[in-house]
Amino acid sequence: MREGLITSILIVVMVLNGIDVFVDIGLKVPIWHIVQESALVVISGIGAALLIIHIRKKSNSLNRLSSDLTDANQQINTLTSKITAERKHFAGVIKAQFDEWELTRTEQQVAMLLLKGLSLKEVAAVRETKEATVRQQASTIYAKSHLEGRHEFAAWFLEDFLVSE
Repeated sequence: MREGLITSILIVVMVLNGIDVFVDIGLKVPIWHIVQESALVVISGIGAALLIIHIRKKSNSLNRLSSDLTDANQQINTLTSKITAERKHFAGVIKAQFDEWELTRTEQQVAMLLLKGLSLKEVAAVRETKEATVRQQASTIYAKSHLEGRHEFAAWFLEDFLVSE
């Protein structure tokens, strides 16, 4: 905006001084005065041209940035959709494994909270039960899954995500 205003002012100065030069030539004004005003016309024109070039480069750069931002947003949306789909798939895999281990609905809820990293005390608070009850449910989950404790239980589901080198 500011560059456009300055460019417009320089063009007006150039045109008005150009007209003045032609008028001065007709009036037989001294040559030094005509040269001085002609230099002003040329300098104003150069300044306006440089600003126009700068504005175009800036506009092209902004257009490229806008295009890159649009592309990045599309990639983010695609990745978000893929992640959402994979999370749903993984939740289905977890649910199928819980069913295979024949966990009850309550045990499945406790198991999911344990997988999310909640402590037994936190699971009890979320489920509004006693910690001893949750401890017993966790023991039953580990027994049905043939896994020894929380770490092995969580690792069972996460090991496929870990890539060995």
